[in-house]
Amino acid sequence: MSSVKLYVYDLTNGMAKQLSMQLTGKQIDGIWHTSVVVFGKEIFYGQGILMTQPGRSHHGQPLQVIDMGETALDQDTFNDYLAEMRTHYTADKYHLLDFNCNSFTDDCIGFLTGNSIPSFVKDLPTDFLSTPFGDALRPTIDAMFRRPTPGAVPLAPAAGSSSSPDPQLTASILQSATSQAEAGTSVNTGQPSSSITAPIHMITNSATFNNFVRNNKAAVALFTAPKTCPPCRMIEPVYERLAEEKGSHGGKQGAAFATIDTDAGVSRALSAEWGIRATPTFIFFLNGKKIDELKGANQTELRSQVDLLLFQAFPPHPHTSLSLPSVQALSLNPILFTQVPAFDAVLSKQIGFIDTQESWPSSGPTKDQVKVTISGDVMAYLKARYPSSGTADSKAKLPSAETDVLTSWTQATAIMSLALPIESLFPIADLWRLAFLDPAVCTWSATLTPNSPPSFDVINTLLPKAILALDSPAKGARNYILIVLRLLCNMFSNLTLAHKIIRAHTLRDQLTVLLIPSLLHNDAMVRTASASLAFNVAAVLQKDRVDGVRSGGIQLDNEEDLADWEVEVVTAVIEAVDREKESEEVVHRLVASLAFFLRLAPFYESHAKPLLEVLQSRQTLRSKLSGGEGWKVENGIQKKDIRKLVEEVADKLCA
Repeated sequence: MSSVKLYVYDLTNGMAKQLSMQLTGKQIDGIWHTSVVVFGKEIFYGQGILMTQPGRSHHGQPLQVIDMGETALDQDTFNDYLAEMRTHYTADKYHLLDFNCNSFTDDCIGFLTGNSIPSFVKDLPTDFLSTPFGDALRPTIDAMFRRPTPGAVPLAPAAGSSSSPDPQLTASILQSATSQAEAGTSVNTGQPSSSITAPIHMITNSATFNNFVRNNKAAVALFTAPKTCPPCRMIEPVYERLAEEKGSHGGKQGAAFATIDTDAGVSRALSAEWGIRATPTFIFFLNGKKIDELKGANQTELRSQVDLLLFQAFPPHPHTSLSLPSVQALSLNPILFTQVPAFDAVLSKQIGFIDTQESWPSSGPTKDQVKVTISGDVMAYLKARYPSSGTADSKAKLPSAETDVLTSWTQATAIMSLALPIESLFPIADLWRLAFLDPAVCTWSATLTPNSPPSFDVINTLLPKAILALDSPAKGARNYILIVLRLLCNMFSNLTLAHKIIRAHTLRDQLTVLLIPSLLHNDAMVRTASASLAFNVAAVLQKDRVDGVRSGGIQLDNEEDLADWEVEVVTAVIEAVDREKESEEVVHRLVASLAFFLRLAPFYESHAKPLLEVLQSRQTLRSKLSGGEGWKVENGIQKKDIRKLVEEVADKLCA
C-alpha cells in the first residue's frame, strides 16, 4: 500500500491570478501543472515522462498538495505501467492545452486509485478557451507546440486585437508557462515539439476510461492498433478531424473523443473488458451508457454515427427531446386517391360535354382532335396501366406514359379549360388524377419550368380553374374541386414534384388559395380531400426537417420564405379542427398535419408558439375529445389512436 498525492503547481508563478481578469474577463487562478507522488517518487509529463524526488523538480515547491487516497497496487506493477505509458506520453505529443501533464496525471491517478484529478485542473483549458481572449490565443499556443514548416514565421498575438489588450504581457505569460512546462527535462530533441492534431484523450486503463465515459454527455472511444493494423492508420486522420470538428474542446458543445492503443500491454485488459476482438472498433456512449458500436474503417458510417450521437445528446430543436410516440408513429407516406373509375363512363361523359359545347376556340386543337386524343392514346395508356376497375396498384410493374402522349393530352386539356365551363371539366381532371400515380408523369411535370407554355403545364391549367370553382354554386363545380384536391394529393407521390409545388412561390400560393377555403367547405368529402392535401404538404416538410436534423441541423436559409406561409396554413388547420363536427377521420388528418407543421418548425418560438397561444389551439384540440354542441358523436372522438394523437399534440406541441 502506498499513499497517492497530487502536487499542483502554477506555471505562471502567480501572473495568471493577478492578470487573468484584466486579460480574459474571467478569474483564472493559475495555469496548472500537476504531478503524481507515489512510492516515494514524483512523476510528471513534459518532454516525456520524468521522475524525481518529491518537491525536487524544476517547478519547486507545489502550490497545493491533494491527498488522492491509497493504491492497492505494488511498485513493480506501477513501474510496468509507466514503461508502457512512455510509448504514449512522448515529447512530441505535448501540448499546453490538449495533451499535457494533467492528462498524464489523470491517467496515473485513475490507474492507481480509480479516481480522477480535481475538475478545477481538468476544466482549465475549457474555461480559458471559452473567453474571447483564449479563443484568439489558440492559434498562438498551437504554433508554440507544433513542429514548424521550414521558413514559417511563428505566430504571435495580433497587436491591437480587441481580444489581446496587451500583446507583450500575453507573450510574457505564455512564455513563462511554456518554459516551466518544458524546462528541467532529461530529454531534448533539439526541435520544437509537434502537437497531436486533435483534442483526443489517450487512455490506457479502466479507471480513467470509466471517468471519461461518466464525465462526458457524449463520448466516442476508438480501440486501435496503429503498429500492426493498416486500417487503423488509415482511419486515424479521419478520426482526428472529427474530433476537431465535433469535439467539446474550446467551450464548444460536442462529443469527447478517446483513443485506446490495444497494442500497449496496459490497455489490453481494458480492451478485453469491452470485448474488443478487432481493430479499429469505435464505441459510442450517451450519458455514460454504451449505445452503439462500429467495427472497421468506414469513414461515412463513422461520421454518421458521430452525428447521430450528437443529435441525441444535444437535440437541435426543443421538440426533439419530447416523447411523442403517437406523432412518431405517423407515416410520412402521402395520402393517395387510387380508386380507378369506369373509364368508358368517364370518357362518354367528357365527350358529351365537348359535343354539347357550341363555341370552340379558333386556335389550338379542334373538337375532333381533342376527342381523338382522349379516346385514343390517353385511354389506351390508362387502360393498359389500370386494366380493371378497383384500386390502382402503385407497386406493380405498369406501363408509363410517353412524352408525346402527355404533350398532346396537356394541349387538349388546356383547350378544354378555355372552351368548357368548370363543371364540365371534372372527368378530364379525374383521368389526370390517376396519371399522377405514374412516376413518369410526375417526373415529366417536375421538369417543366416557369417559362414553359401554359398549354404544356397541366397544373397551371387545372388548379386556377379549381380556385374559380370555389365561388360557383353548381354541383359540377363541387365535383371539380374535389377531383383537383385529390389530383394534388397524388402529385405528392413523387418527392421531386412535391418539392416543386411547395418551394415554387406561384404554385404554392395557388395551392394555398385552394386549400384554405376547402378545409372549411360544407361538403364532407371536399374537407376530407383538403385535409389529406394538408397532411401531404406537412409530411414533405417533416421528412425534410427530420433528414436535416439527422445530418446536423435544419438549414434555416431554406426555411425563411416558408415561415409566414406556414403561419397562414396552421391558422387555417386549427380553425378547420375547431369547426369540424362530423368526421373523426378529417380531425385525424388535420391534427396529424398540425403535428408535422409544428414538431420541427425552425421558427417555432418566434412564429408558431405565439400564434398557438392566440388561437387557443390547446383548448380547441382538447374540445374534440369531449364533444359538445353540434358534434356528431356526443362524447367526442372515439377511436383510441386518434384520441392519443390529439392529446399529444395539444399537451406537448401546443402547450
